[in-house]
Amino acid sequence: MSEKIAFKAEVAKVLDIVIHSLYSNKEIFLRELISNGADACDKLRYAGLVHPELARKEGFRLTITPDKKAGTLTITDNGIGMNKQDLIDHLGTIARSGSAEFLKSLSGDKQKDMDIIGQFGVGFYASFMVADKVSVRTRKAGEEMGWLWESTGAGEFTISEDKSAPFGTSVCLHLKKEDTEFLDAFRLRHLVKQYSDFINLPIFLKEGDKEEAINSGSALWMRPKSDITPTQYKDFYQAISHAFDAPWETLHYHAEGVIDYTALLFIPTEPPMTLFQPDKKGNLSLYVNKVFISDEMELLPYWLRFVAGVIDTKDLPLNVSREMLQQTPVLTKIRQGMTAKILSALKKRAEKPEEYNTFWKNFGIVLKEGLYEPSASRDEVAELCRFYSTNGADLTTLKDYISRMKKEQKNIYYLTGSNLEALRSSPQLEGLKARGIEVLLLTDPIDEFWTNTYPEFSGHKFIPVQQAGSELEKIKPTEVKGEVLPKEKTDTLLQRMKSVLGEAVKEVKTTDRLTDSAVALTTGAGQMSLHLERLMRQHGQKTAFESARILEVNPRHPLIHKLAEMTGNEADDVIHLLYDQALLAEGEQLPDPAAFNKRLMALMMR
Repeated sequence: MSEKIAFKAEVAKVLDIVIHSLYSNKEIFLRELISNGADACDKLRYAGLVHPELARKEGFRLTITPDKKAGTLTITDNGIGMNKQDLIDHLGTIARSGSAEFLKSLSGDKQKDMDIIGQFGVGFYASFMVADKVSVRTRKAGEEMGWLWESTGAGEFTISEDKSAPFGTSVCLHLKKEDTEFLDAFRLRHLVKQYSDFINLPIFLKEGDKEEAINSGSALWMRPKSDITPTQYKDFYQAISHAFDAPWETLHYHAEGVIDYTALLFIPTEPPMTLFQPDKKGNLSLYVNKVFISDEMELLPYWLRFVAGVIDTKDLPLNVSREMLQQTPVLTKIRQGMTAKILSALKKRAEKPEEYNTFWKNFGIVLKEGLYEPSASRDEVAELCRFYSTNGADLTTLKDYISRMKKEQKNIYYLTGSNLEALRSSPQLEGLKARGIEVLLLTDPIDEFWTNTYPEFSGHKFIPVQQAGSELEKIKPTEVKGEVLPKEKTDTLLQRMKSVLGEAVKEVKTTDRLTDSAVALTTGAGQMSLHLERLMRQHGQKTAFESARILEVNPRHPLIHKLAEMTGNEADDVIHLLYDQALLAEGEQLPDPAAFNKRLMALMMR
């Protein structure tokens, strides 16, 4: 008896998008099904190492069987297979990532959406581009019961017991009349050669009683570089990453010495849609003598998770658990070697700024995470980082920043925020600009964190502009505007401002960091920046991270001189308006917009 189960709502939407939006790219379904079959064989190959009773003594294979009379195309593998729950999890839901998140990522652009579909692990659904019904017969290795999964892609699927199902998985596509081209043997050979020639197991084309191997069946990474074309590299990259862009950089090398391993690594041109998912892992697969071990191991630092590829070594034992392998010193050395190789390649590409800035735009925010995590590579990562600054519109390196530093300047100054143009016009920069001091403008959330854990570069400390006081005293501004308000009047005004603002500010004090603005808000040394506090509030940390705000006053500003002469409610209104203006300049919300409007109207009336 079969059980009818509805697809999750999001999956039904995805099926509709796949069927109707990717019409011009139908052939991709075959690559996805072959990749799934190869993955299933890899998983059973590894399971057989740990549990010998599951081993396939006859070897692994994929078989493609076109049946023109029946109008079906069947792709069969003798891999690990699936049980009932696997079928529900893998074919009834978008399991690898949040399905709601998947739908948010779709743009309506066919090429982009096809890329997203591959990256989110829903390639199986591409079957419905060419089939009006899909039947999956499968039996999981080590289990007695087999299962039949069937669907027309119209919102539901059925699962029933199938005692005759073979071990492994057989996907039968009942092709639409307009898609019978995929029953042609020549067309199938061409597609396999184009997309799956490098799959590390034989792919057979079965016509009647005849079987023919139609791929080379050799691991691409084990071939000499001179024998591999750029197109083959590209096809391999697209197959393992489920992407459709070409690799921005390809690294194929063999390391010999203490550790012997081969690596084929790719840096994408476009960022994967899953790049910032919390559970995102790199597209790296570990092999031992061409035997697949795992694609879930930390083979590179997390800040290089955009790298895809394959690592093959003979220096690891085959019959130990993944958990034990993760801790082995051999993997540590491989990780260090690959990290060094990737950073070296990036350094070389950085010699061409135009090319490198394209990479930085896509992956710089991830690479900067390498500054936050303690490692021997931090200085190399810092050299590869690019930053906007007050020195023009172009990106700069830290070394170039240091080369432009004032003679008396010892520190590297930075300002954090969420918007580059807002940072350029921030009052916090006025005093440094007046002294010709360059400031890095940091707009990525990670910037709030690495600047606290990576204290200096090349002997120069990273200092937020709010703490630039001591060094500013040594460097005279090129132009000084206005006279300083006399000390007696200044002291009286500061006391009044603190009294009016009360608990809204911890302190009111004068500063020489302002030239054009009357006031600015900041926080004290050791306190969280206002920008970071705002980020924390956005993530539900409203009360745990309140920073003590300091209102800084420019004693040379004519408005401050005028305010010192005011009394009564008029002065109080101006003090509140100045505080609200400082909040707005920092991107903060006003605590009482109605009161702000009322005071502003009263001032305009006067």
